[in-house]
Amino acid sequence: MTWFRKQKKRLTSEDRRDLPRDVFEKCGACGEILYSERLARNLGVCPECGSHFRISAARYLEILADPDSFEERDAGMESGDPLGFTDLKDYGDRLQAARRRTGRNEAVVTGRARIEGIPVVLAVMDFSFIGGSMGSVVGEKIARAGRDALAGELPLIVVSASGGARMMEGIFSLMQMAKTSAVLARLHERGLPYISVLTDPTTGGVTASYAMLGDVNLAEPGALIGFAGPRVIGETIKQELPPGFQSAEFLEEHGMVDRVVDRRELKGAIAQLLRHSREGWRPWG
Repeated sequence: MTWFRKQKKRLTSEDRRDLPRDVFEKCGACGEILYSERLARNLGVCPECGSHFRISAARYLEILADPDSFEERDAGMESGDPLGFTDLKDYGDRLQAARRRTGRNEAVVTGRARIEGIPVVLAVMDFSFIGGSMGSVVGEKIARAGRDALAGELPLIVVSASGGARMMEGIFSLMQMAKTSAVLARLHERGLPYISVLTDPTTGGVTASYAMLGDVNLAEPGALIGFAGPRVIGETIKQELPPGFQSAEFLEEHGMVDRVVDRRELKGAIAQLLRHSREGWRPWG
């Protein structure tokens, strides 16, 4: 710490080799060497260029939910292996490894919370659990979160971070797109707000279902958002694609995202939307 405070120049990769491991991180956008504790205090946003690092579901819960207000639901739900799927590894082994690594049973955490005192149902995906992929349990937990919002007449907030449908579960995974979308349609019919937050990355079946169905779709700066990869799209439509066409900023410019919000302002932005929703939608909470 003393050495760090005394430095007048920016740290280089050479400097980092002489320092303890796990103390510094390199920004993938600007190349700056960042003090990990400072980066954490800045909510995983590079203080030099504003690039948003990927963070865990637990960290999003700390950022968004009022202290001690989050009450998790359906924590014990675990995926099975309906197809007996094997590629380089058995799917069951992948699930066990993901549970050990993350300390969670699945790629989404759901429950009730308060955001600036406003009661909500909150679901947050974790990309570190098999790429945040949507399997049958992820879809069921999202659907249950929606039904909980209906039962309590509460707003639903979903923070997405996903590579798409979990193909190790085949059609069982793809069915979740219809199931989650149907629950969100019921929220809309009841006049209950649904705010979708898209983080890096939000792709595949998640983008094709609940992630893009918010009454308001917010996105973090620089987030990759899209259904298929650029190569697949280019080969399909036989056209040159514009640069950055799957970025949050491009989608905001073209009307698919309502607003790009810095993570440090995300909680306040959601709370503001919820306060306004009380004036225009059916009362809730």
